[in-house]
Amino acid sequence: MQTSDRPRDIATELIQRSARTASVSRTTGETDVKVTLNLDGRGDCVAQTGIPFLDHMLHQISSHGLIDLEVRATGDIEIDDHHTNEDVGITLGMALGKALGDRKGIVRFGHFLAPLDEALVQVALDFSGRPHLSYGLEIPTQRVGTYDTQLVREFFVAVVNHAQLTLHIRQLDGINSHHIIEATFKAFARSLRMAVEYDPRRTHAIPSSKGVL
Repeated sequence: MQTSDRPRDIATELIQRSARTASVSRTTGETDVKVTLNLDGRGDCVAQTGIPFLDHMLHQISSHGLIDLEVRATGDIEIDDHHTNEDVGITLGMALGKALGDRKGIVRFGHFLAPLDEALVQVALDFSGRPHLSYGLEIPTQRVGTYDTQLVREFFVAVVNHAQLTLHIRQLDGINSHHIIEATFKAFARSLRMAVEYDPRRTHAIPSSKGVL
């Protein structure tokens, strides 16, 4: 019994020994963004970006990814939401990369298929160190509330480039824009949670045959 419990003990020991947290601030002439996160959290979230729908999606990442997340942003939303949306994605990606460090011991790969009523979205990701986005959403309306649905892709481009991950998003079904987008963020969150968890059989090794990510 003691032997079979050992992998769980090792993973717990790693989490307790090395807090996977990060705080990143990014200021430009257009925005001021601060992201603080804990990859081994409980899903606690504070999101204040000035973009209500983006705040709602950040809560999905936190809740379903079990990441404690605080995002505070101000930006030139009197022009439009583009700069703030993108810069939140950039800063979140930077924080994810910083919290993961050398990525030693993580599962690395994650995938999830999320239904939300009629919508069905599949996400697969790899913390490969090679940024790539394959984006397959077909969102039928230009806006959800005041949020420009083109900004969904821009958000994920920013996260991918700065977290250095490979991300594939596939829409298998869906006609409601809100449902499609929310299913995407939920699938991303669950895939992220899977990928950043410790692999109890490889807790001290980088998950790559090359020895580096």
